[in-house]
Amino acid sequence: MNPLNIFPSRRLAYFVGFLICAALMGYAFFLQYVKELEPCPMCWFQRAALLAMAVVFLLAAISNPGKPGAKLYAVLTLLTGGTGVALAARHLYIQSMPADQLPSCGMGITYMLESMPFLDVFARAFKGSTECNKIDLILGLPIPAWTLIFFVLAIIASFLLINHRSAQRRLF
Repeated sequence: MNPLNIFPSRRLAYFVGFLICAALMGYAFFLQYVKELEPCPMCWFQRAALLAMAVVFLLAAISNPGKPGAKLYAVLTLLTGGTGVALAARHLYIQSMPADQLPSCGMGITYMLESMPFLDVFARAFKGSTECNKIDLILGLPIPAWTLIFFVLAIIASFLLINHRSAQRRLF
């Protein structure tokens, strides 16, 4: 049995996925602006992957796809979520390294984006820095572990939605 059949339609399931992405993004902003946890460059790229996934879920909710469309959205979720998984896994790896093996804190992400080509910014962020090595735990796990778990679950859910029984009208 498909556990996502608790939703009466794919549209609602996709919309819930979008709302979860929005809530996670809201929590990220809460941590940044209220709890004053400054996001490192890896965090910013994980946020970008989360926003991309939110867009995929929103488009899927709007289009209310049939089975062929659900396959397309599952692939798009795999691409955006897979990127998020890779970034979160790399971030966890960086957090496991001794700080003396990482480059020191350099330019902030805003300055890098203004002064460097995007691929250079991404390469520098992917190498990590001591600011990415800081571990903030939420319910006993580092934040990148939670994002990795979410991305994996979202990918699985999007593939389960392919075989969702849905009697509502679809666009494609």
